[in-house]
Amino acid sequence: MRPVKASLIRSVAAGLVAAGVLAMTAVPAGAQQLVDAGSRDNGSGAVAFIAFTIMVFAIGFALFFMDRVRRRREEQSPRS
Repeated sequence: MRPVKASLIRSVAAGLVAAGVLAMTAVPAGAQQLVDAGSRDNGSGAVAFIAFTIMVFAIGFALFFMDRVRRRREEQSPRS
């Protein structure tokens, strides 16, 4: 088998595996509502607000961390 054909087969296989994993992880979250904030009697609106706040801070932290890693890599790599 030629090296180009083998690498193409590996790339296609990796793409199929990635698509399958993505589909399997997305199905449970899309099939149900994780936090129901519709009722006023049981305090579920507060739970939804706390979940939203945690999500916003987690995304902000992830963006900050990724930018920090990028800056460190730029400092370490020699400029051409």
